[in-house]
Amino acid sequence: QVQLVESGGGLVQAGASLRLSCAASGRAFNSSNVAWFREVPGKEREFVAGINWRGDTPYYADAVKGRFAISRDTAKNTVFLQMNILKPEDTAVYFCAAGRFFVIAHFMTQQRLYGDWGQGTQVTVSS
Repeated sequence: QVQLVESGGGLVQAGASLRLSCAASGRAFNSSNVAWFREVPGKEREFVAGINWRGDTPYYADAVKGRFAISRDTAKNTVFLQMNILKPEDTAVYFCAAGRFFVIAHFMTQQRLYGDWGQGTQVTVSS
């Protein structure tokens, strides 16, 4: 099992940047694929970005391609989400999730495949 703690959320203006961190504990983390999902009240939780367990292949939702970048630091057991050119529609609670499964692009977007979740961090982008 993996324990995940997100940080780095906050209130920013449109066009600004934020970097979210997902700090993990648990030996299984280094063999886990990791993703960020976000949730807005009244809407389904949606995939934002993911990275495979080796850290060499990122995946992005179309809505964030070119603006967000996911990376992982294996030595620090941490995954980062660099969010640039933020828009009001990026406002959500962002969750980090870890899972161990065979990696293909479609699987990375499926929250049911992630067994470990953090508590979430709020990101609010004002216009």
